[in-house]
Amino acid sequence: MIQLFQNAQSQKLKPAAMLGSWWTWLLLGSGAGLLSGTASAFFLTALSYVTDLRMQHSWLLFLLPLGGALVSFLYLKVGKTSGKGNNLILEQIHDGQEAVPLRMAPLVLAGTLITHLFGGSAGREGTAVQMGGSLADGFGRLLRVSPATRRILLICGISGGFGSVFGTPLAGTVFSLEVLAIGFISHEALLPAFIASLVGHLTTTALWGVPHLHYSMGAVPDFSLIVAGKVAVAAVAFGLVSLIFSELTHFLKKWSARFFSNPMLKSFVGGIAVILLVYAVGTRDYLGLGVPLIQEAFNGGASLLAFAWKLLFTAVTLGTGFQGGEVTPLFAIGATLGQSLSGLLDLPVPFLAGLGFIAVFCGAANTPIACFIMGIELFGSQGALYMFMACLISYLVSGHTGIYTSQRIGSAKFPLALPPNATLSQLTGLLPAGNPKKDKKRT
Repeated sequence: MIQLFQNAQSQKLKPAAMLGSWWTWLLLGSGAGLLSGTASAFFLTALSYVTDLRMQHSWLLFLLPLGGALVSFLYLKVGKTSGKGNNLILEQIHDGQEAVPLRMAPLVLAGTLITHLFGGSAGREGTAVQMGGSLADGFGRLLRVSPATRRILLICGISGGFGSVFGTPLAGTVFSLEVLAIGFISHEALLPAFIASLVGHLTTTALWGVPHLHYSMGAVPDFSLIVAGKVAVAAVAFGLVSLIFSELTHFLKKWSARFFSNPMLKSFVGGIAVILLVYAVGTRDYLGLGVPLIQEAFNGGASLLAFAWKLLFTAVTLGTGFQGGEVTPLFAIGATLGQSLSGLLDLPVPFLAGLGFIAVFCGAANTPIACFIMGIELFGSQGALYMFMACLISYLVSGHTGIYTSQRIGSAKFPLALPPNATLSQLTGLLPAGNPKKDKKRT
């Protein structure tokens, strides 16, 4: 009887405890979102400025090797663990005890701006996520939060950074939860992640007035088995290209580190390689983010092999130690691939470019739900069925590869015997699998 009474009393306290928890996360999530959104606003403004400079002064490209060497020097001297990038944040969310250094934010910001100023082919998501994670962790240390709260704050940093840099708060929410482990979503952080992503987005756009680019899929074909079959064929191609991108980037990172033990020399040589690629192809269209390529793809103006060249330029840039993200180049790769397939499959160019935009990123990041939601946020819900098909098939076709090597495999895409808490790096041989218990301590 006493036990029943105590249980009843505890049930009465639950609503008050939940309300207190909601208020706590409203404040903490808003704080993380405000920091992430402000950082993204400054970053996007600066990125636009340095990109305009590069377009106005073509000679800046020839300083790319020196710029890469400079960034590698900074990371070598003061970066410490910051060089792990997004993977450091994922490792710390997975029971890590190591702080995400506050220096990561200014380092990745400066490194990415230098990459884009001199013409490296890279993105912006990695920078936003690293700034968001670093600032959120610093915010948590300032408030002396518990390890469990710190873990969720790091997730808020990811969601705030992603949602604010792309203007997709819903996708940012789900991405921060889905990217941690393939086949697993941590629902305990759903509310805080949403608050951080929404506040981050509003901070960037409403508070600081930084706009986001928008694209249109145009008219979506009526559903039919024929169109669905064509979309499935395209989605297989999207998944294979995302697999190639991930594997080539990882291969170049391993190869360049093996042949150039000095990271400054590695980035210097990588800069020379990008310059040689420019003159081999005869155009500078594949430098930078790739936003003009995306716009051309939706208008049907990109070359048929634009996706392959953008893939190669980006893999060489990131594979030799330059700073920046992968996502916007993946958008460009996917959109241009979609345009190239549109004639073969007899589907509208903007429609297939839009599917490629989200599906190639999906295959590389292993985040099908987030990419599906991103598609709805960017293009509307009319093509939701096709977008879901494209993301799902690309996700499966890309296999157990991805751009985030510290991403764990919570549930394999197909029957596969794996050690507990296996990461993509262990599965692809980038790191030895070793003892699962030791691996857990290391991450």
